[in-house]
Amino acid sequence: MIKEIVKDTFFLAQKSEEATEADLYLATDLQDTLNANRENCVGMAANMIGVKKRAIIVNMGLGDLVMFNPVLTNKSVPFDTKESCLSLVGSRSTRRYQKIDVTFMDKNWNKQSLTLTGLPAQICQHELDHLEGIII
Repeated sequence: MIKEIVKDTFFLAQKSEEATEADLYLATDLQDTLNANRENCVGMAANMIGVKKRAIIVNMGLGDLVMFNPVLTNKSVPFDTKESCLSLVGSRSTRRYQKIDVTFMDKNWNKQSLTLTGLPAQICQHELDHLEGIII
């Protein structure tokens, strides 16, 4: 279901709670909402659609990947950049990493590990910040 994008910075600044298998429905809501905003959006966190759960969706280039309870386990090659967000007006400076390793539960609730580089790595880091209540 397509959800409205949350712009309330007080809500967005709160840390998200661990997702459970009962939250698997979020995969559909995140995908539908990302598809509806595809023109201006390459990733999304559940708190952006009003749910304080640790779930994100990242555009991987050829498709999108939903991650539940993602954890950044390694990062390398830092760079400074500017990013914007559907939930906020304007863009902000931030530091990101060209290469990251992340572990997560997939849509079938199986544990996965993945190495991301380039834009997918940057998108994932932005969405991971959302889960921590970090507003970029």
